[in-house]
Amino acid sequence: MLKIEDLHATVAGKPILNGLTLTVPTGEIHAIMGPNGAGKSTLAYVLGGRPGYEVTEGSVTFDGRDLFAMEPHERAAAGMFLGFQYPVEIPGVSYLQFLRESLNSQLRARGEKELSGAEFIRLSKDKAALLGMDAEMLKRPVNVGFSGGEKKRAEMVQMGIMDPKLAILDETDSGLDIDALKAVGAGINAIMRDPQKSVLLITHYQRLLDYVTPDQVHVLSKGRIVRSGGPELAHELEREGYAEAAA
Repeated sequence: MLKIEDLHATVAGKPILNGLTLTVPTGEIHAIMGPNGAGKSTLAYVLGGRPGYEVTEGSVTFDGRDLFAMEPHERAAAGMFLGFQYPVEIPGVSYLQFLRESLNSQLRARGEKELSGAEFIRLSKDKAALLGMDAEMLKRPVNVGFSGGEKKRAEMVQMGIMDPKLAILDETDSGLDIDALKAVGAGINAIMRDPQKSVLLITHYQRLLDYVTPDQVHVLSKGRIVRSGGPELAHELEREGYAEAAA
């Protein structure tokens, strides 16, 4: 699904990713853990195509296609979803309107039939119920007045509606209480635990992995993957910290 080879990237001329190599096969969930400044969010932004992040070396293929030959909206239409650590607010635009326009633009790009208003409402209610979220909240402006947990639940609803092939989730557990963490974990499993889908889950802590068991855990340090292992590696990192793993 995702193959990264010797990836180097800079931000404002400063090297952040320094030869990162990683493969996420179809049907697997991979977690990336690492200290602050390791390059975790930079990796997510580079894969999503955020401006200001310059790739200087290396290659990435997504579902067999050259990722860097695709514009950000083309990556989304091809089935990539990027979840943000801090979802933004969009005053004046209802979540329902935002989600319907987003979904239908992707359907158009793939040559598929757009959803009618009634079809979309049914879909949004189903996905909101899956996350334990009141669908009435989706009538509000995007993330305006939402708590941290509500923003993350709403983002999971968005992921369910978009139904991506690959979800890149950047510290989705940030700022969540126990109930919200359980709900988000259940949502990831319900939406993305599929033999045709993959997840790259970026996190500081092991706690989310109690609810979303990864196939592989990777340690990112100084812009490179320095160690990989099974789910037990996350518990080791929780006990011993990153310094030992990155040595």
